[in-house]
Amino acid sequence: MESLSGGGEVVTSSSNSKSQEEEEKAASSYTYWVRNKTEAAAPLPVPQKLQQQSSSESQSQSHQLGSAWNRAGTWEEKSLNHWAIPRIKELLVSVGSISFSSRGTAQVEDVTKCVGDALVVVVRNKKRVSFTYELSLKVKGEWVIQGNKKLLGGHIDVPEISFGELDDLQMEVRLNEASDISHQDKIEICNDLKLFLQPVREKLLQFEQELKDR
Repeated sequence: MESLSGGGEVVTSSSNSKSQEEEEKAASSYTYWVRNKTEAAAPLPVPQKLQQQSSSESQSQSHQLGSAWNRAGTWEEKSLNHWAIPRIKELLVSVGSISFSSRGTAQVEDVTKCVGDALVVVVRNKKRVSFTYELSLKVKGEWVIQGNKKLLGGHIDVPEISFGELDDLQMEVRLNEASDISHQDKIEICNDLKLFLQPVREKLLQFEQELKDR
């Protein structure tokens, strides 16, 4: 408020000055807004349950080849020897016996050598399989030689079996030492044992198909 002093001067009251200072202080201070829940306010976010993958995405992942770390399917090579070698032996021993007319019979006793590798390779998300092995089969049989039955043993060596090349399978026969048999009889017995070629090939073709289906 203003008032006249005794000298006629105008005096401004201190209340106006104080009011002005408070306004300046209020203008320079920070203002904090507190959100109150009102009907007009936007609702708070509500947690949403994650949606399951679509069936197409699930099928895509189920057809993914290779390991989890190789999602792009660029290159991956894996040995299958832990399955392949026992399976080859099992199949070849199951060949059974072969009869050589009235001359005799023979059978595969064991697979004494199976050296090589069976592999599955994933390239650009496509699977390829391959194998290469060297085999030796232990055989035994009974032959009638000059009217007498002779028990003989030996080995059938298969220098190489490879994926896709079983039609060219070759084998070599080695007889155990038998001094009482003529050279000609040995040749004929070796020729008999080479008749195992076809049943051995059939078992290896079965192995090849099982490998492709893995």
